[in-house]
Amino acid sequence: MFKKKVGEQALNFIWLACGVDDVEELNAAVHPDNTGSGKMQSSLSVSDSDGSSFAPLVVLELAENTEAEAITWLLNRIKDKQQNGGAELLVEQLQVSGQDEQKRNPKVFLVGSTWQRLLSGAEDVGLFKEFYDGTMRGFTYANRENFKDFEGDGDGFLSIAECQYIIKHELDTLRAKGEKYVPGYPKVKLYPGKSVIRRLQSKGILVQVFPLHDKEELKRLSFSWYRKIKLSYQPLDDIRHYFGEGLGLYFGFLEYFTFALVPMAFIGIPYYLFAWEDYDRYVLFAVFNLLWSTVFLEVWKRCSAQLAYRWGTLSRKKAFEEPRPGFHGVLGFNPVTGREEPVYPNTKRQLRIYLVSVPFVLLCLYLSLHVMMIYFDMENWALSIYDEDPNFWTSVLLFIPSIIYAVVIELMNLLYRYAAEFLTHWENHRLESSFQNHLVLKVLVFNFVNCFASLFYIAFVMQDMVLLRQSLATLLITSQILNQVMEAFLPYWLQRRRNKKVHKRVKRMMGDKELPLVEQIQLESDMNTYLGTFDDYLEQFLLFGYVSLFSCVYPLAALLVVLNNVTEVYSDAFKICHVFKRPFSEPTSDIGVWQLAFETMSAIAVVTNCALIGLSPQVKAYFPEAETQLILTVVAVEHIILAFKFVLAFVIPDVPKHIQIKLAKLEFESLEALKKKKMLEATEIPKTDK
Repeated sequence: MFKKKVGEQALNFIWLACGVDDVEELNAAVHPDNTGSGKMQSSLSVSDSDGSSFAPLVVLELAENTEAEAITWLLNRIKDKQQNGGAELLVEQLQVSGQDEQKRNPKVFLVGSTWQRLLSGAEDVGLFKEFYDGTMRGFTYANRENFKDFEGDGDGFLSIAECQYIIKHELDTLRAKGEKYVPGYPKVKLYPGKSVIRRLQSKGILVQVFPLHDKEELKRLSFSWYRKIKLSYQPLDDIRHYFGEGLGLYFGFLEYFTFALVPMAFIGIPYYLFAWEDYDRYVLFAVFNLLWSTVFLEVWKRCSAQLAYRWGTLSRKKAFEEPRPGFHGVLGFNPVTGREEPVYPNTKRQLRIYLVSVPFVLLCLYLSLHVMMIYFDMENWALSIYDEDPNFWTSVLLFIPSIIYAVVIELMNLLYRYAAEFLTHWENHRLESSFQNHLVLKVLVFNFVNCFASLFYIAFVMQDMVLLRQSLATLLITSQILNQVMEAFLPYWLQRRRNKKVHKRVKRMMGDKELPLVEQIQLESDMNTYLGTFDDYLEQFLLFGYVSLFSCVYPLAALLVVLNNVTEVYSDAFKICHVFKRPFSEPTSDIGVWQLAFETMSAIAVVTNCALIGLSPQVKAYFPEAETQLILTVVAVEHIILAFKFVLAFVIPDVPKHIQIKLAKLEFESLEALKKKKMLEATEIPKTDK
């Protein structure tokens, strides 16, 4: 798998990153002597100090002024045997020569591994692979021959994403032994059990760690995924194979959400065309909306479980979480691990949350509502001008306040996101999962109020369905346009501009020479770091809110979201492949806290749609003089639907039956094997006593 041709692959990567489609033709133009093949005879491998050749998988970049003794110490720890507390990996410095030596950071190191070390690492991290009988089982090196697709020495058994994840795990678990500080840095303290890599990152000695792209794999994935516009399912298994389960599940959810919206879109089109001005008819669409939002998430949980089982993460145990790199505190003792580590009083953290973070969030919510009232003043101003002189231009003016408000919403969301990240860092959470949960909660609360408060106000205070439809359409369309510009066109333009110099330099300097590995690594190291799927899930969460809450008054909302998500697939795929550094794999079995966020939005959608039904003239006609009875009836129906929703969640199992049987069978076999082991040990004890 890893014996690639560096010249061809690195050059192909530059052409693809620059947006060039016909790679073979350009390679032939740059290398006329190689016309017909476009290939170069140089393997993608380096040699370590012992002369062992290996394929570089991960790049470590240290600060340019890093002390030599610190570098020597780190490299020795990475190469050292596991029994001596090392990572037992292969590492070599990237050789930079000539003019590049002055322009580039020479403290760049390539990390790889032997196949035997990767296979033993797969057992250490608890990878699940397909067994010969079709079940997914925890991989063990001793039992490797019984796993499907394991042939010979195991080359190709692990995906490249799994190999890079194993190396990252081994680096992250590289711990200090008896060192009191990092050699050459007396102020950078160490203590037994401290993660070496995390300490170097927190002190700025280690600038970045990122996995290298595999150019042939990337090229194949690009053409099967997004480089050709076609109506088909995404290659989710290939995405997972190259980027890992976290991104695979995100694109799986994006695909599922898009297909789930198709029935809503098909119903919404004729509903929009033939019942446009009859707002009373939205009752039927609201009822369908209720059923759709209820079933949608329950079916997704089953789809997610099937993907997670196929990818070996459903029954995989989560690794023990280490403290975050930014976590700080007084050196104390961890009773779980038995190691020394920083300790920060939970009381101080809670005081920071409730005395600073919560008031700040409430202040931001107040400012958001204040901006909303300014928007309504602008709406009244535009409406007064239209009433005085109704013509084409004044009718266009009616949409201007909504457009301005939509842009302001996006700007406020962006500014608040930075503030929320700063506050969550300042709260000093020990674990990354705790940090992410608090950040998600802050961002979701503000984004929900900022994006939907005006719609709730129009629907239930003003009770103006015409204005509600207009505001929903304007907010939805404007936010989608802004997101596409920020997520697709702007990154693409910046990447093309950034790579123009590389493009010209390759044409001018390459000639018949092979492109060195240093060019590929330099290109990837200059890319922006991919910050995860947080913003992508947040965008889908808000779109789900627009559809599930108020699409009954604007039936085209589902169609607009479908069109947005189709382009989202292509823009997100391009970003991950060619705009950002390749991210490390994240072994996940579901979409995490976002599942709860979508379920909460679905429950709010039930209440909202029931209230909209209660406001319709059709329903009010049944209660002409009994407003209290109408309210009680709506509340009763809403409670019944919520109860039905929870019953449905209980009745529909999250994991399909056939997967439950396989998991139960595996657990039974594990217990039986444990019993046999204990019986053997019991029979051997009397023999040793004799």
